[in-house]
Amino acid sequence: AKLFKAKCATCHTANDGGPNKQGPNLWGVMGRQSGQVAGFKYTAANVNSGIIWSNQTMFDYLANPKKYIKGTNMAFPGFKKEKDRADCVAYLNTCK
Repeated sequence: AKLFKAKCATCHTANDGGPNKQGPNLWGVMGRQSGQVAGFKYTAANVNSGIIWSNQTMFDYLANPKKYIKGTNMAFPGFKKEKDRADCVAYLNTCK
C-alpha cells in the first residue's frame, strides 16, 4: 500500500466506488479486461488490447506500460525492480 500511495495514487484511486483521476479507479482491476472502467476515457490501444489483468500480465505491464500496450496514455515509466512490481500486484489483489 505504501508503494501504491507513493507511485500510483497521484493518478489512480483503488477504493470501492473511488473516482477516476488521470487514470482509472483500480478497484477490482485484477481479473478484469483492460479498458473497462465506466466513465474513464481510454485509448483505443487499451480498450482493444484484450488483456485480462492477472498476476503475470499486470507484473509484465508494470515493467514498462508503454511497451506492453503500445499507444497507452499511462505516463508512468514502470517499476524497474521486480520486488516493486510484485508488491504492487499483491496490493492490487487486495483491492476487491
